[in-house]
Amino acid sequence: MKKEASSIKIAAISILSAFAASLCCITPLLALIAGSTGMASSFSWLTPYRPYFIILTVGILGFAWYQKLKPKTANVACQCDTEAKTPFLQSKLFLSIITVFALTTTLFPYFSDAFYPENKVQAYPISKENKYRVELDIKGMTCEGCNHHVEHAVGQLPGYIDAKADYTTGSAWVEFDRSRNTIEDIKAAIDSTGYTVTGVHPQE
Repeated sequence: MKKEASSIKIAAISILSAFAASLCCITPLLALIAGSTGMASSFSWLTPYRPYFIILTVGILGFAWYQKLKPKTANVACQCDTEAKTPFLQSKLFLSIITVFALTTTLFPYFSDAFYPENKVQAYPISKENKYRVELDIKGMTCEGCNHHVEHAVGQLPGYIDAKADYTTGSAWVEFDRSRNTIEDIKAAIDSTGYTVTGVHPQE
């Protein structure tokens, strides 16, 4: 019973730490699905602690696997401690499932773009005079998930042509048809996600 409780604790802590490590990137996607885009940056404050959560996750899972795979001492009095009779919560299969789930959650920022719908360019001719590009400084972006969320937000606007956000520089550029949209509309769309536009640099 104690071993079973210990297995549950290890599973819970490893999953929670893995989830916390990527929460800043998972939240924007959950916000998009829930239709509550304003909460996208709610957990960006966790980003500086991401390496520590990853180390904690790997450490816990590494210890659990060590305990599971280390040679067992022979027990002459009882030969009943076999893998076949091991409860599921103490089995290698359960630990494998927890490990895969924790690692997938930890690596979520690297494949989060697969969950965002592709932005579609408006299918109508745009004159060269109306094609316009603006660069913006954005506060609050901390990972790839933030990039995709900002790009998706502006991609829903009329006259959208293209956009690219970069959390490493805290900036984004947006190309659009200025006969159908304005810089203020783009700024408002990004601000509505919970990130904040702190600077606007129209093309010369």
